[in-house]
Amino acid sequence: MYEARSKDIVLRKVREALAKSAPFVPPTPDFNSTVYPPLADEDLSIVFAQNFLHTGGKFIYCESEENFYDQLFEFKQENNIQHLFVWESHLKKQLFGAGINFNGDEKDFLKHAEVGLTTCEALLARTGSILISSANAGGRRLSIYPEKHLVVAYTSQLVPDIKEALLSVREKYAPKLPSMLSLVSGPSRTADIEKTLVLGAHGPKQLVLFLIDDLIED
Repeated sequence: MYEARSKDIVLRKVREALAKSAPFVPPTPDFNSTVYPPLADEDLSIVFAQNFLHTGGKFIYCESEENFYDQLFEFKQENNIQHLFVWESHLKKQLFGAGINFNGDEKDFLKHAEVGLTTCEALLARTGSILISSANAGGRRLSIYPEKHLVVAYTSQLVPDIKEALLSVREKYAPKLPSMLSLVSGPSRTADIEKTLVLGAHGPKQLVLFLIDDLIED
């Protein structure tokens, strides 16, 4: 009696499969559409604040620029900050006018790099991240080397996702983009060393955002 070998069985199944009509082919995906679900109909500042705090950042809401100066002064006093480095000219002018002491040059920076204050390009609500660049006078070092990185931003800089953030940077600096763009999501951290979480391994141990509300309706 004839017994089909395994090879014959496989070949028979292949021939039967080829004889059938092709299965349904799904439509080509739209690669231009977003992969993220739309954000809930919530205030972007609320969504950002929740996600930012979740990553370990410290969030300080400021009703106005004057309130920002008060909050920054209190933060310096509470944390006994002696060396606040600020290199952006407009920030230095504002802090000088508000009577807040700061280090305005790079002298002794590596020796006393306690705290750095910078601006940013955008705030990403979905991830609670801050987009910074090398375009401002703070460059790369001021946001990386000090133990504390302070960022001052405005509610008008809030965007839903990274796509909108990059578009705003392109519009601002075109045709020449900054040499460095970086997303900061909470304090620097790593668990590569014996699976123990270490803060400040590659950057600041603390990330503090002063968010100035410039969209308050009178």
